[in-house]
Amino acid sequence: MTPADLARLHALCFTTPPPWSEAGFAGLLASPHVFLLTAPGGNAFALGRAIGPEAELLTLATDPAARRAGLARSLMARFEGEARARGAAHLFLEVAENNTPALALYAQCGFTRTGRRPGYYRDVSAQPVAALLLCKSGD
Repeated sequence: MTPADLARLHALCFTTPPPWSEAGFAGLLASPHVFLLTAPGGNAFALGRAIGPEAELLTLATDPAARRAGLARSLMARFEGEARARGAAHLFLEVAENNTPALALYAQCGFTRTGRRPGYYRDVSAQPVAALLLCKSGD
């Protein structure tokens, strides 16, 4: 997937926070610490960053028409595998506290809440929404 493809899919999935731009994806992908995982057919992707003992899931997007087919769960398993292969013992991510489907997915994948950032995001009506910080440490 190209940065344009990633930006297009991200825009289908996210309105708040604003979707990431093609230039934003290109900049991230230029880093040797960033890795992209895609689903067959290009209808879902995960973008991660691993530095030392820590890895962060930067974003996860699944085309709304392809949801509930296990793509995100598969990408999460691949994210963890790639992060661990790069030496990460601790995995992190942030998610809007009102993103119930994502919270359920991350809980199923073994992530637990470690913090909260009040007003980090804005919803469609510009109301503040907290970001929840989730972590999963190595076994």
